[in-house]
Amino acid sequence: MSDSMFNESFIIPRVAAIHDLCGYGNCSLGVAMPVLSAAGIEVCPVPTSALAAHTAFPHYSFADFTPHLEEYLAVWEKIHIPLCGAYSGFLGSAEQITIFSRLFDQHPDWKLVVDPCMADHGKRYKTYTDEMCEKMTELCQRADVILPNLTEASILLDKEYRGQNYSVEEAEKLVDELLAIGAKAVILKGIERGDGRIVNAIKGEDIPYEEHSHELLPYKLHGTGDLFASIVSACYFRHIPLSKATYIAGEFLVRALRISAYQEGFEERGVSYEPLLHDIAKMIESELDKTR
Repeated sequence: MSDSMFNESFIIPRVAAIHDLCGYGNCSLGVAMPVLSAAGIEVCPVPTSALAAHTAFPHYSFADFTPHLEEYLAVWEKIHIPLCGAYSGFLGSAEQITIFSRLFDQHPDWKLVVDPCMADHGKRYKTYTDEMCEKMTELCQRADVILPNLTEASILLDKEYRGQNYSVEEAEKLVDELLAIGAKAVILKGIERGDGRIVNAIKGEDIPYEEHSHELLPYKLHGTGDLFASIVSACYFRHIPLSKATYIAGEFLVRALRISAYQEGFEERGVSYEPLLHDIAKMIESELDKTR
């Protein structure tokens, strides 16, 4: 292939994926790395902790990576890895959030996607403290995109969790309050109105409020939020509009949930997506072809 045939479409985005590493149960880096890679992105993982199994199991281990993070990231600085941004997910300690906030301050040109990853279904995760929740709010202030579910939105806004049922007007008001924190765009996940659909809402500085509705399946699985956020991040770092990214992620998630129901132990293990990875590449390329 001659040099004249190369253009910007051949440049591979390089993104830091900041998340925990889970040995069993599809979530976190186990989802982010293959999904972003399938989208044509070079993934540079930053493990925040290591778990033998995710925390929805009755038994799990939790190895905090905080003591190693400074050295890990210092090496990156020394070898000058040219990252275009970061996708931040589950963080293991308040100190970690401080470390990553400092990292992002050092690289103001990075694009930043933050999935708060601290609560769901009205309950905070077992490893999260009050201090971590406060620092997560501060981290969201500097993000280009945040993807809270309704429980996390309540925590970020210091509101009482009131369930999943929000009218269009109520949901937009909640998104506006989240935007006021400082993020440039908000994708609010998991609105349910009792009609057999699940709704994700989006609004941003240059994005009018809109909602995307998808089939609501009769089971909820661990890792669905990580899969959704990974697909949105994949689209975002490939310069696909966030509105379209939100729709793609929601539709892909429904397909993955259907496949999951055929897997042994799926209700504990979590969402399965592996047979659909090639579809992510196809969807990304299809959207990019429309702009070429």
